[in-house]
Amino acid sequence: MFPERVAELRSLLQQAAHAYYVKDAPLIEDAVYDRLFRELQELESHHPELITPDSPTQRVGGEPAEAFQNVAHRLPLYSLKNAFNLAELEAWYDRLVKVLNNSPSVAGSGLAMVGELKIDGNALALSYEHGLLVRAATRGDGERGEEITANVRTIASVPLRLRLEQPPAWVEVRGEALIPDESFAAINAERQARGESLFANPRNACAGTLRQLDSKVVAARRLSFFAYTLHLPDDWQGKSGKPATQWSSLQWLEAAGFQVNPYRERFNDLAGVESFFNRWEEDRKALPYATDGVVVKLDNLEFQEIAGFTDTHPRWAVALKYPAEEAPSQLLRIICQVGRTGVVTPVAEFEPVHLAGTIVSRATLHNANRVAELDLHSGDNIVVRKAGEIIPEVVGVLPELRKSDAMSLVLPESCPECGSRLVREEGEAATRCINSSCPAIILASLCHWVSKKALDVDGLGSKAMEQIVECGLVKSIADLYRLEVSVLASLERMGEKSALNIVSELSISKTKPWHRKLYGLGIDHIGEVNAKALSKVYPNAKALKQEALDHPEKITSLAGFGQEISKSLQQWFSNKANQDLIDELSSLGIEMGGEVEEFARQTTIDPLKPSNPLYGKKIVLTGKLPSLSREEAQSLIEAAGGKVIESVSKQTDYVVAGEKAGSKLDKATTLGVLVLSETDLVELLNA
Repeated sequence: MFPERVAELRSLLQQAAHAYYVKDAPLIEDAVYDRLFRELQELESHHPELITPDSPTQRVGGEPAEAFQNVAHRLPLYSLKNAFNLAELEAWYDRLVKVLNNSPSVAGSGLAMVGELKIDGNALALSYEHGLLVRAATRGDGERGEEITANVRTIASVPLRLRLEQPPAWVEVRGEALIPDESFAAINAERQARGESLFANPRNACAGTLRQLDSKVVAARRLSFFAYTLHLPDDWQGKSGKPATQWSSLQWLEAAGFQVNPYRERFNDLAGVESFFNRWEEDRKALPYATDGVVVKLDNLEFQEIAGFTDTHPRWAVALKYPAEEAPSQLLRIICQVGRTGVVTPVAEFEPVHLAGTIVSRATLHNANRVAELDLHSGDNIVVRKAGEIIPEVVGVLPELRKSDAMSLVLPESCPECGSRLVREEGEAATRCINSSCPAIILASLCHWVSKKALDVDGLGSKAMEQIVECGLVKSIADLYRLEVSVLASLERMGEKSALNIVSELSISKTKPWHRKLYGLGIDHIGEVNAKALSKVYPNAKALKQEALDHPEKITSLAGFGQEISKSLQQWFSNKANQDLIDELSSLGIEMGGEVEEFARQTTIDPLKPSNPLYGKKIVLTGKLPSLSREEAQSLIEAAGGKVIESVSKQTDYVVAGEKAGSKLDKATTLGVLVLSETDLVELLNA
């Protein structure tokens, strides 16, 4: 009797919650829902063996979590490229057409698109196995995020079990978590009543909520979720077949129990996109949640796969953003900041203004050219906006309101930190301090090395680092690893526990991956993406230095790299102080190399040689290989200029199959795709 009643109650409550939170069409009164919920709670408390993970009573977890685990995404979460006007949208479309026209299966086909309102929230990745929610993670860096399953389970519009009779073995769903405007107002009203600081905007409130260690706090804030992307196993067909378009993917998600954005349309041309975009520019302001643009995607999923990705974003999608909000203010002063490469950046300080949900009082002016272009004078009335609704910028001056005695503002001739004469190379916009001993350059370089995306040294924030530098304890990255607990503990506001933690974190950082160390060196033009790409080709600093100095043209030939990056690496490695730094770090036990070095010896490939048979090929890995791990095989393929993809299609060049290869091998055989063994792969790598 009890199991049957428990199952009945769960079914009733799940249907009611779906109707209320997803369909916005309540089935029963709140009082009836509460009575049924309490009955289920009571039955489960007396019969805990009947509790299941998808029960409505399990949306709010028990004890608060101690910390979040960092997890790898099954598939990367790429960010979208932005277009800020219709001309940029057309440029995106022209690039897409050019890429697709190179494929015989696409050339001449119509390029239907789907447009959805862009929710201003926080991206999540949800993993389901056999229909049950097993993991939810934040976007993170796109490859890894924080596992926040307990918190996401509290979001009523996220199904704990898919509403499908025959769910696939696994499903990856991507979407946006958000706090509706009404809930946001209530949260800030409560915080104000308690004397707490207010959230700047719903997006920030949502991000902070998702990272709460106590899921009960998350539940109280009533987050919502819109699903927009679906990933299914290659061999899954389901009752009505596997979705072949973005439009049918959204319908699939809706049928599975997700809330998808109801404001979406299909288009056959850019004129349709423009009409949709213009129509919603004003109408979106009446919606109960924040939106900041329209996401436009190629509808055909096979065409999406052919179009592929850059290092950072899909080629088949773009976010067309609405114009940023602007506000007038009064310029107070221009200050100059010196970065780790010596570049001097002018920053405008002005009377605080409210923009896109936050209070701003500073904006970068980029360089001397921009200052001259704006023709800034002391006390000017200026117009400020947020570029992409994120970065404040000065977009104009109101000269008609300028005082007659206002002084023209220009950049100083000397470094504001060390007094050295500033230098500006002919043809360059940047003004630089070239004194390598400049305190600002040293401080910025050290802060970059320990930053989260580089060596991620906890406890060494900007204030602590500033104190350490001012006391003369460190003058280079290598000096950080000579710091002693007793010396650090003697500093003001430090203490022995904090000092011990810093030294321990620095010791741990020695083993961080090679690409993080390369990024941490702060070489001009070597950001996260370029550092990862280089680390897959060059196993250590020695190899990269040799190539940069002896064969810079080979670096230029890498996909996505050009003369500017090659020149930057050449200049950095030719500097004696930088060479000494690499040697010094190695002597301190910080190996400037990575995992690639271990298995790169298995092959003699020239990773930059376009003549390699794998250069430009799309390759699927499936099953367990005899000696190479998936990561090793992928790195070798990418080093040879190939691309590892997840799905088998007509556009796949090779499938490398190992033990228990499964459905991907079957599909390759059906489509006539060439199947390789590990031995075959190594032979091609060495060809």
